[in-house]
Amino acid sequence: MITVAPLQQEHVASFYRWIRDPEVIKYSLSAFQRMHTDEQINEWYAATLQDQKSLNLGIFLPDTNELIGYAGLSGISAINQSAEYFILIGQKDHWGRGIGTAVTRQVLAVGFSVRQLNRIMLTVSETNIGGWKAYAKAGFVEEGRMRQACKRNGLFHDKIIMSVLKAEWERAAH
Repeated sequence: MITVAPLQQEHVASFYRWIRDPEVIKYSLSAFQRMHTDEQINEWYAATLQDQKSLNLGIFLPDTNELIGYAGLSGISAINQSAEYFILIGQKDHWGRGIGTAVTRQVLAVGFSVRQLNRIMLTVSETNIGGWKAYAKAGFVEEGRMRQACKRNGLFHDKIIMSVLKAEWERAAH
């Protein structure tokens, strides 16, 4: 259905369009809210590709190899065997098709099987109902809430903390 593979330098052009679309970045990194020029995006992207504590994967359509988003793990801690999951589907015409759940499951498999992590967490804005449902469907469990931790469109809202443990993922996979 969908393929994930390492991002390459030539993929940066897609991020110009996505980061400039307020609807696409509404629930994403706060840093995206401040990027307005190609140079700012280029600097962020170059740093992202160099980040040794992150796994950055492009989300590609299998038939055309078109890049439609990116996902991965950040803050990978070998000592704690943990990381934080992230995803951005930049091509809006692919929203609501189950791609987020499929990609999340693929990244969890890499995190637990290849990277030997024990815990993968994320935060999701309480207003991002589609994201929350996709994460829950992929095995994430709500474990807490950060009150008024995010401000978008002049309003504060909570961020929900979710995680999945390797043992839970293994039980669900079998």
